[in-house]
Amino acid sequence: MEYSDFRGISTLLVMIAFFAVVWWAYSKRRQQRFDSAANSIFDEQEEKMHSASVKEVDK
Repeated sequence: MEYSDFRGISTLLVMIAFFAVVWWAYSKRRQQRFDSAANSIFDEQEEKMHSASVKEVDK
């Protein structure tokens, strides 16, 4: 087995891993979870919790 064979196999493994991550990220089962995480910045309750924790640290 030569060095070029190792590079070819490693490139193939990295490409498979990349497509696996893309498939995982765009699967329908995780869409709701990612949408809620993306919209969590607009959640008022979370903002209240943050401001309360900031006030507690300032004491």
